[in-house]
Amino acid sequence: MTEDNEGQVAGMSIVIVCSTVDPASQNIKEHLLKLRDWVEMSVPDGIFDDLSAVYRSGNFHIVEVTEHHIYQDGIDRKIKEAGLPCDLLIFASKHKSADGRRLLTAHFTGNPGSADFGGYPGELSKAAPFALRCLLRNMAELSEGIGFDVSMESTHHGPSDLDVPSVYAEIGSSEVEWVYLDAGEVVARSILSVRLGSCPVALGFGGGHYAARQSGIVLGSDVSFGHNFPNYQLQFVDGDMFRKAVERSGADIVYCDRKAMSSEEKKRINELADECGLEVLRESDIKEMDGVCWDVFRIFWHKVRDEGLSGRVKVPAGMKDKLSGNACDIFEFDVSNVVTVVVDNELLKLVRSVDVGGVKRLLNMSNIIYSERDDATISNHFYTFWNRDAENFLTFIVDECIKILKGRYGSEYVFEENVLYISDERFSPELARKWGVPSGPMFGKLAKGQSVMIEGTTIRPEMVHERTQKSFVLRNAIF
Repeated sequence: MTEDNEGQVAGMSIVIVCSTVDPASQNIKEHLLKLRDWVEMSVPDGIFDDLSAVYRSGNFHIVEVTEHHIYQDGIDRKIKEAGLPCDLLIFASKHKSADGRRLLTAHFTGNPGSADFGGYPGELSKAAPFALRCLLRNMAELSEGIGFDVSMESTHHGPSDLDVPSVYAEIGSSEVEWVYLDAGEVVARSILSVRLGSCPVALGFGGGHYAARQSGIVLGSDVSFGHNFPNYQLQFVDGDMFRKAVERSGADIVYCDRKAMSSEEKKRINELADECGLEVLRESDIKEMDGVCWDVFRIFWHKVRDEGLSGRVKVPAGMKDKLSGNACDIFEFDVSNVVTVVVDNELLKLVRSVDVGGVKRLLNMSNIIYSERDDATISNHFYTFWNRDAENFLTFIVDECIKILKGRYGSEYVFEENVLYISDERFSPELARKWGVPSGPMFGKLAKGQSVMIEGTTIRPEMVHERTQKSFVLRNAIF
């Protein structure tokens, strides 16, 4: 991928739409013009009714109109009719809010319900999820120190009749902020730094208009969002709207702000997602995907659920390294490619009783996928794509578990028999009573390895401990 100038990626033509009646838009435009060398150009008459000016700089164009952005339905077709290349539309605009927050935002347009502010009812524009991700991350990085928060907004207002991917980039929330020069420069630089790329795309549901949890996911994970529907719009999300949002977003997964939604709405969205063949992921699942392409992560997601296991799919750093780069080009994506390792559940339980975090530490040192139940315990099923890794992992996990057990028990593993022998010295109340030790504090001292005195006789711990031994066959398997 080659770059021509600041923020510009060869092969992607970006048109920035500015409006003369929007002070924030003018603020952003003036900084755009300062940051690059632009040439003002003319386009054929009769295409735009409200055209003010057109500028070009490399693969970027600025199209300035005299009406507000929200009424620019079909502007993508006008731009192309005028002979301007256009792969992405970015609307540089103001954001208005009664709370007066100093805020930089990005969002997609459309009207899940009525069309009160441009566009058409029940219609959604074509979203540009990777551009949204670029804008929000650029804004967050560049706005440090100027006193502005950064947030994704939910889908709202026009234009909705757009077939070229588009996104809004805004300064909010009042007349004071709209003309704030530092904010204008941040948004301008953020626009010019948009890159080509791809990432898993989620449809968002639930929460407030500013989609706090969804914003955090965009800023803190590899996932971006397409259209997002807050609580007040969920009433408009039927099967048709859901399918439209999937198509207009290019969605791969679904995310629900579970804490902000009723159980009935969560159930309904889950059913709609299931009808469209999309998985509903929690925030922890999404963050676990970092560094792993969705097509690969989905294989393990399905494998865990096909085996009736609940909880989260966990991908240690070593496995992420192995799955990075061209992993998505290597595999034919099918659950049948997965190699499953089953480790004896009794062994794992015993290790947890000695060192509750020991198994997890071992797994995080391994090139293996595992699942964590809702109660934070580890399933005894583990996954990989490679038979050799499966064999190495099974040897590693058994050896290391036995090492942990040796810190607490007498342990011996007989490889030929695949049997683990565990011996233990335990305090015996019955033996203590035979030596005349009364129940109570002295029992506690002897159990802790301390001697006690009974009528001039010293009762040592080893006198009242008995040795126990048990054995069990390790039921491990690879298939």
